[in-house]
Amino acid sequence: MGVASLASTTSDLEPSVFGRWLLLLCLTLLGAGCGSKQVIVEGNFPSPLLDPLPLTLGVIYPSAFAEHEFFDEAKGRAESDWLVKTGAAQVQFWDTLFDGMFASVVHIRDWEAVERHRADIDGVLIPAIGELQYTVPTHTNVKIYEIWMRYEFRLVDISAIHQQEDGALTFNPDERLAVWPITAYGKTPTAFLQTDEEAVNLAAVVALRDAGAHFVTTFGATPDIALWLNTIATREQPAGTSSSMPETDSAPPTDTPVAVESAADITTTSLDEREPDERQPANASSANPAPSGETS
Repeated sequence: MGVASLASTTSDLEPSVFGRWLLLLCLTLLGAGCGSKQVIVEGNFPSPLLDPLPLTLGVIYPSAFAEHEFFDEAKGRAESDWLVKTGAAQVQFWDTLFDGMFASVVHIRDWEAVERHRADIDGVLIPAIGELQYTVPTHTNVKIYEIWMRYEFRLVDISAIHQQEDGALTFNPDERLAVWPITAYGKTPTAFLQTDEEAVNLAAVVALRDAGAHFVTTFGATPDIALWLNTIATREQPAGTSSSMPETDSAPPTDTPVAVESAADITTTSLDEREPDERQPANASSANPAPSGETS
């Protein structure tokens, strides 16, 4: 008794059965090229080699920042949905940077921490992700993944932090000491990695490191920050001694009114509404961060 070949076995199937089998096979092959892809960003972030500033900095990570993620829905059958979670990596990276940049860092998570450290903290930093853009091969037609982020950093005095009735922390925008943006860019070619997810992860890690480099180089050069540093140095300077803070030639800020906004009110803007960034990826898609919650 011989063994039936694949050709003879297939030809013996009823036409209706064979048609359903062929349809199922085609749908399976089509589905293999799409679906959903998820990346939880992870990376190694070494401590910066810096002389820490003699400051005690308070840090508040709003929930929209600490749990940040972006989602891009597939535009066609050949594309995939993308869900990229950067929140945990954001907190890990900025914790590492701040610990190396400032003499002391206090994480403010509740009102008890505010009361306990009120007399010690020189200022409270509140970061937010204002915009995120990205390109993947289906958008650029080349095997390069790119991520571009815009941060908004706010520095406030601890007296500007208040507690809401539900226990959440908030701050008065009119009492802010400084507001400044930081942009970051990262890219990596897929050819060096095994999967698309690894390529996106590395692009995000490179973007985080780029953001840190920009933060370090622009922190003291921001006029309002320079004024704040000089004010602290003057306040703590004993009579007849010189300031330990770096001197700057920055003039005090003007009295021009600014728009009132909170850390949770950062919205995504289109590329046409702002000046182009020379390192911004071409043909980038813009993804909104996950809906922000209370600052906590």
